[in-house]
Amino acid sequence: MIDTDTKRLSRLIALLALLQSKRLFKASELATRFGVSVRTIYRDMKSLDAAGIPLLTEEGKGYRLLDSYRLPPVMLSEQEANAIITAQHLISVNKDSSLLDTYGLAVQKIKAVLGRTTRDRANVLNDRLKIYTKTKPVSTSNHLPILQSALTNYQLINIDYKSAQNEVTSRQVEPFALLLSTEADWLLVGWCLLRQSFRIFRLDRISSLHVLNLYFKPHSITLKQYFDTLEK
Repeated sequence: MIDTDTKRLSRLIALLALLQSKRLFKASELATRFGVSVRTIYRDMKSLDAAGIPLLTEEGKGYRLLDSYRLPPVMLSEQEANAIITAQHLISVNKDSSLLDTYGLAVQKIKAVLGRTTRDRANVLNDRLKIYTKTKPVSTSNHLPILQSALTNYQLINIDYKSAQNEVTSRQVEPFALLLSTEADWLLVGWCLLRQSFRIFRLDRISSLHVLNLYFKPHSITLKQYFDTLEK
């Protein structure tokens, strides 16, 4: 009984955190994610509602949190803090300068909520961790956070793109996915309106990028299905 209650409490906490990460979740989607029945999700939502969590239900669409509601900062364990510090060093060899700057700011904010002992130990690890590469990393792009935002908000972008033959064309693209090559170069998979097909763009060949105030319908295929089409 105690084990069952512990699992349910963990699921309720995970549900609450998940509802903050996305605007809308269907009960069936949550049931699949947590490996429980839809009826169990209904009961969990009633429990969250009874606990004073401001849940909004959109008929036929799903659940979401009131926009103004935010969870208080969560204290990280020493192992979780160390994982974040390690990730920062791994990202340091990445070739997109905007990602380095943005992640650095994020780590500063995370450190601010750490307990003093955990923060001190994280700083020790930070000073005694180094990622070695065969060549010195050189920043070759500066667009990653902007592209990530356009991708998750389904916004059309306009890019000036240089081909391998140094020909520059202006493209309107629907961002679909972002890929990282083994050489730490970033690639954008997007639906090119000019070519009327999915194309892969190297971020280092994008000379200018503008996010347009135009939105597109999310693509129906998954990233796995996209890769499956490449293998055919």
